[in-house]
Amino acid sequence: MDAPKLFIPADRPTVREVTYAPADDAISIELTEPMPETTLLRVDGEVDMLTSPSLRQAISGQISGARPRRLLIDLDGVEFLGTSGLAALVEARTEALAGGVELWLVCSNRQVLRPLEIAGLIELFQVTHSMSEALSSARPGPNDEQAPKKD
Repeated sequence: MDAPKLFIPADRPTVREVTYAPADDAISIELTEPMPETTLLRVDGEVDMLTSPSLRQAISGQISGARPRRLLIDLDGVEFLGTSGLAALVEARTEALAGGVELWLVCSNRQVLRPLEIAGLIELFQVTHSMSEALSSARPGPNDEQAPKKD
């Protein structure tokens, strides 16, 4: 599999935006900063054995490199979530905890929620069903002590 291609649009210089799109186009990962100290990774397509390395790379790059205070992973565009995708999310959680990054999953679709529930992993994550809810939950300041929210 070819390395992900990076596209950095020049029309919005104040907002970091990167898209990872492997050659087979089975997954698309868009990276934006919707508010200060908050990074949003929007994932579309299938997260399986072939595409999960792209997801891992995008998540790890943010947690270890950019180090946002909060990382929101929007999975509403995911059509399939396989076991390697589940593993990528668990690894992301571990890395986020170690790096002091608050990790949220934004998801309302059964294709993602069901595998998380079946695997018994949903309780590990802060899950919200809408982007507006995730962004409003991300608004408190750096000294907030917010309990994990599970929907």
